[in-house]
Amino acid sequence: MDTTDVLLVGAGPTGLTVAVALAKRGVQTTVVDALAVEANTSRAAAVAARTLEVLEGLDLADRLVKGGIPAQRMSIRDADHVLMPLDFRALPTKYPYTLMISQAETERLLLDRLTGLGGRVLRPKVAADLTQDGNAATVTFTDGDAIRARYVVGADGMRSVVRTSAGIGFRGHEYPESFALGDVRLRGDVPVDEILLFYSREGLLVVAPLPGGVYRIVAPAADAPEHPTPDFIQRLLDSRGLGPGRALVSDLVWGSHFRIHHRVADSYRSGRLLLAGDAAHVHSPAGGQGMNLGIQDAVALAAALSRVLEGAPDAVLDAYSAQRRPIAEEVLKLTGRLTRLATLPPGLRTVRNIGMGLASRVPTVRHDLTWRLSGLVYRSGQAPIRGMAACANCLRTSQVSLVAR
Repeated sequence: MDTTDVLLVGAGPTGLTVAVALAKRGVQTTVVDALAVEANTSRAAAVAARTLEVLEGLDLADRLVKGGIPAQRMSIRDADHVLMPLDFRALPTKYPYTLMISQAETERLLLDRLTGLGGRVLRPKVAADLTQDGNAATVTFTDGDAIRARYVVGADGMRSVVRTSAGIGFRGHEYPESFALGDVRLRGDVPVDEILLFYSREGLLVVAPLPGGVYRIVAPAADAPEHPTPDFIQRLLDSRGLGPGRALVSDLVWGSHFRIHHRVADSYRSGRLLLAGDAAHVHSPAGGQGMNLGIQDAVALAAALSRVLEGAPDAVLDAYSAQRRPIAEEVLKLTGRLTRLATLPPGLRTVRNIGMGLASRVPTVRHDLTWRLSGLVYRSGQAPIRGMAACANCLRTSQVSLVAR
């Protein structure tokens, strides 16, 4: 039976970040993943300022910046009318923007860094059973192999085998709406350095730039096909975006659909089993927080594991759970409110837009929302900072008033 200090189950951005951080500290680490080859679709696409800050210590921030597009602005719109402009340029950080980069490229850069530190990913390794005792945990795989580790980290997504084996609850709910996602090349009136969120009467539409002249399109749609076509994406752009003919799809690179879950694990630790990323929390993609939250989990968990392996008490791992779980709950609250506002019934959307335009006139609302979206609010490791109350109360009040009308 193979042995290791830390076994990481899952080689997405979260698992790879934990592996890089541990390898940089000289910790014996084994990474396994159920997929035979790494995924090559873009999926998550936004890297926040705070995420780049925590990746600096792993010599990864500059590599990501070189491969991405710095989007210094985000605007919530109704066609040409800007309801709420958000500007990241004044944020007190080396990275005053949201970096737009394909998740596939992010994973490639993480894997290159891990390989450079002497690590690798074993594929395909599908976990079938997991047990633990007072000294270690043992994972048995469907191919008959087994690995015994002092600690096992579940970074294996929403349907985490590690979380299920640990008996950790994963409470929450699923939104009824389905969402269409497409990466397309566009011609027309679309900025190359700004993220656009259209809150139209016909529904939400996100248009965000990616490297290579590609744009990420996301929209809730009752009839969202498993593989959206260029014509389907074009209809979304015409009806919910700037208007017919203003942005034209010239090529569809990749498309999919998905449903939104809002869930958080009851704990991030059970004995020698630990959780991070989507295994610990899943939520709406509104605001682009998911991958960022997972990467920040990863850096915090690697630091905690390193301390324990050097002789610190296991209570350090409980502190990781106690620190990171409240942050996930705050992110779920914000993304939930943004999603509910975006998916209101058509009869309430005009009133919503009026309310959003009025809220935009309050500078603290825009300031606090940029701090939240950038992740800088979590620099202290605690959530939320006092100033975020204005934004949260604004969103909550808007929902109540809209429903009341």
